[in-house]
Amino acid sequence: MAVEVGQHAPEFTLKNQNNQQVVLSSFFGDDGKNVLLVFFPLAFSGICTNELCQVRDDLSTYQNDAVQVIGVSVDQTYAMKTWADKEGYDFPLLSDFWPHGAVAQKYGVFNEVAGIANRGTFLIDKAGVVQFAEVNEPGQARDQSAWKAALAKLS
Repeated sequence: MAVEVGQHAPEFTLKNQNNQQVVLSSFFGDDGKNVLLVFFPLAFSGICTNELCQVRDDLSTYQNDAVQVIGVSVDQTYAMKTWADKEGYDFPLLSDFWPHGAVAQKYGVFNEVAGIANRGTFLIDKAGVVQFAEVNEPGQARDQSAWKAALAKLS
């Protein structure tokens, strides 16, 4: 079952596309940021590329002084680096490669059959509490207008 609105977001530490550790709780606190956590199945796949290119093309809506976008998939850091460089993604892409899908499992979005993350989106406030949650199956693109509405409610 996926993490729900009102629950505390599960903590994690993962490496980004630059092989640097990112700790979720490092964004929280009075001087911190809200986090838009975007799980996606696989780098270089069509829907994932389209979704993250929408984020890239409207980045100031999603990422600013109050919000940090973080993408997560089971891809290795090397694949994430190549994909981020190719597409010009200017936000962290985290590798949930090993233990395979452990963070996706914590959030209830790991697809055991396919071995990938489903399309889960979680908006986490500065206190670490989930304020928005949605899960789409692989092959189902997300409607990012819901993300924008959730972000507007936090402002």
